[in-house]
Amino acid sequence: MDPLLRTKLQASMAAATQSDALRQRKLMQPVGDELSVMLSHDGQQYCNFSGNDYLGLASSQSLKQAAKDAADAYGVGAMASPLVTGYSQAHQQLEQLLCETTGHEAALLFCSGFSANSALMQTLFDREDYLICDRLVHASIIDGLLHSKAKFGRFKHNDVAHAAHLTAKQLPSAIVTESVFSMDGDSAPIDALNKLAKQANCWLIVDDAHGFGIHHDADPAKESAGEQQTLNAPILALTHQQCDVQIVTFGKALGCQGAAILGRQLLIDYLVANARHYIYSTALSPLNAHIAYNAVKLSLTATSRRQQLHRNIALFKQCCQHRQVSLVASNSPIQPIIVGGNRQVIQLADKLKQQGFIVGAIRPPTVPKGSARLRVTLSALHSAEQITKLVDVIAAELAQIAQQPVTD
Repeated sequence: MDPLLRTKLQASMAAATQSDALRQRKLMQPVGDELSVMLSHDGQQYCNFSGNDYLGLASSQSLKQAAKDAADAYGVGAMASPLVTGYSQAHQQLEQLLCETTGHEAALLFCSGFSANSALMQTLFDREDYLICDRLVHASIIDGLLHSKAKFGRFKHNDVAHAAHLTAKQLPSAIVTESVFSMDGDSAPIDALNKLAKQANCWLIVDDAHGFGIHHDADPAKESAGEQQTLNAPILALTHQQCDVQIVTFGKALGCQGAAILGRQLLIDYLVANARHYIYSTALSPLNAHIAYNAVKLSLTATSRRQQLHRNIALFKQCCQHRQVSLVASNSPIQPIIVGGNRQVIQLADKLKQQGFIVGAIRPPTVPKGSARLRVTLSALHSAEQITKLVDVIAAELAQIAQQPVTD
């Protein structure tokens, strides 16, 4: 290895270790039938509160059977780019179902949400464009915009007034946000942003990764006005009436793999012809497309799973309130607990692991400096006992950490 590169890598790794920001993989194995809830690591079993399988579909028998059927029908790989021979009936059926579900005219499949976001931003925009996005949008959106050379402003998180101020200074090509934010768990004011986009005669682009398939607050302003949603509220996805472009990922509530961009036929045709991520990558496997197709169908009728998920969210929040554990304003399965310092949040996650729980310790640069947090994620498969015990352990450990000075 080149000595200069070796020195560079060693210095970077040492700095990350010193600041408690080093990212490392851990080998995890699923345990039992509810694969996303119980995991095994180094011979020990843990209850998982860090995954995104919100409805518990990853371990459902129907999706397991769909995988077997797809393997028999299509094999296990796409074998080529979609523009060569890699586009199959499985892909077409999934795209059509997504359009039927949301009302969009057309859809385009990708192997991951990161790839879909990056492809959309760097293909659709160039240095002649100006757009605005929520300050907390996903890294894949920011990376795509930087690569596109487009100019963009960032409005304060969920602040429609600030977004309007930016559009008044310069009309944008698009407004970009998420439906449910991945690190804070709160919901964007979609209806208000959609109205603003129409006034500015621009598109509203929504990354619906953590919203699709679960019922979520379409507009937090309604919540503050006292309009309560019920467990049966049929808000499963955004629609073409609420946004111009919608990015859906299959690795969250759908419990499988892949992603899609949904929008006008003209947009999808343009991306097919120009998106390098799509043109020069082997297609999402037909096997995964068929599983996702069945996952979308299942999510549309998974009322009991959705109800249980929101009962679990309510129970977690009630337990935290009882134990005086502070939460952010989130009604989604993502429930962050802000700790502050990197070392403190790592210590807390390690203590939880000793007590049998896996919870994500999120640190800068993923979140702003000084806001390191536990990112608790809930599933329909979690039991009331698991949730209650988790909060008890968190409360006890937070009390100990509160006696320590904050360090980054």
